[in-house]
Amino acid sequence: MGVKSSNRMMVYIATLAAQAVIIGLLERFIPSPFSFAPGAKLGLSNLISVIAIFTLPFKYSIQVVLLKFILTALLGGTLSTFIYSFAGGMLSYFMMLLTKQLGPKRVSVIGISILGGVMHNVGQLSAAALMARSWSVLNYLPVLSISGILAGFAVGIGGNYLLNRISILRVYHTELSLSQKQESWLNQELEPNEK
Repeated sequence: MGVKSSNRMMVYIATLAAQAVIIGLLERFIPSPFSFAPGAKLGLSNLISVIAIFTLPFKYSIQVVLLKFILTALLGGTLSTFIYSFAGGMLSYFMMLLTKQLGPKRVSVIGISILGGVMHNVGQLSAAALMARSWSVLNYLPVLSISGILAGFAVGIGGNYLLNRISILRVYHTELSLSQKQESWLNQELEPNEK
């Protein structure tokens, strides 16, 4: 990777991380739409994690995710919120990355995002159970799974739309697909020329 290409990648990673942090901080001011699941959030900053997974190789997408956690915690979190977010986010990230290996013929961007939403809740509740030294915390999992499915669906629709409609994301996705010799996740009718 040349200097120009390396600088371009650093700017892209920093931009994604900054967007994730800003979205995460702003989301704290949005009331939860999930009245049946107290404490559940939409997880809009996970949109950036989805974008990173589909546009960057592992060594760069993990940097975006880690920067998101660290900077969000430093700018307005506590140690416990960092631990919960980190546990949920890392489990979500690795499960989405693993599921992506199935390819676009077996699973969609939306399906991967839904799995990420549910796994985020599993990770957070597992961290809470370990900290509380009680597995009874996991009794809340069925309720949080519903919010994870709904939030993952919303994030997946947003991610799929952005990947298909924003030209720079299409470029990065195409480069990633070609470098990893994988099929493209983009809508084929849009791929040749974006008009």
